Amino acid sequence: MSTGTELGQLHQLIADLRVCAKSLMSTYGECPATRRIVNDADRVINSIERVDIDIEELELKRGLGESAARAPMIQIPDFEYDHDFWRDVDHEGIGGSRR
Repeated sequence: MSTGTELGQLHQLIADLRVCAKSLMSTYGECPATRRIVNDADRVINSIERVDIDIEELELKRGLGESAARAPMIQIPDFEYDHDFWRDVDHEGIGGSRR
């Protein structure tokens, strides 16, 4: 099952929850118990909205993880570079050039 389908079903369930909570309030009137139910439903709805944001982050992370896993390894040689190679290069963090 795809994430889009799962999220669609989740949003439908949340919409149904909201309808049920409001139905209970209209049946039993506004009292502490029905207010708690409506507040709990609102809290769930807010959490689901956060899930939408988290899904985007997870999809991005999964995409980055897959591309990083497929990236070829770059071999870095062990031998020391020629000192002339680094002539006139600024040292980051020090602010001056090495001569």
